[in-house]
Amino acid sequence: MFPGEINFKKEQVLKMLEQTLSEVYTKFKIHFYQEMFKKLNSRETSLTTVELFCVEIIHALKNPTVAEFANFINVSSPNAAYKVNSLIQKGYIEKVQSETDRREYHLHVTDKYYNYFNLSQKYVSTVVERAKKHFSPEQVEILDGILNDMSHELMKEVIIPPVEV
Repeated sequence: MFPGEINFKKEQVLKMLEQTLSEVYTKFKIHFYQEMFKKLNSRETSLTTVELFCVEIIHALKNPTVAEFANFINVSSPNAAYKVNSLIQKGYIEKVQSETDRREYHLHVTDKYYNYFNLSQKYVSTVVERAKKHFSPEQVEILDGILNDMSHELMKEVIIPPVEV
């Protein structure tokens, strides 16, 4: 192979990787939306799309303060407080006073959230079960290592606590 052919091959592989990652991300996202629409159509929830995104972010941040939430989504504290109050009224989150600093309150998702919205994790678990059947243990370990590196080394713009399952 000539040097030009090697570079062309690398570019092809990277383009394939970009295509595959986009496809996997889109499938996870679309599956989540399908499940959300099932909930919305059955009137089990009364959240707007923005509220849904907010409660998912609050869950991912693991009990942030209103200020931490506002900072993460890059909105003013009053704007974030408005969104938080709406979610509190609808029963999806609650404010819990800090035990170390009594002036501070943390946002916690409620059981109502877990009962209706923790759908993305269920699908991840389904895909993992399928992966265990489809791939060898060694391949699963390699995939886990690659995804771990992607999460911690290649996605530094999204700083969230580790996800617990």
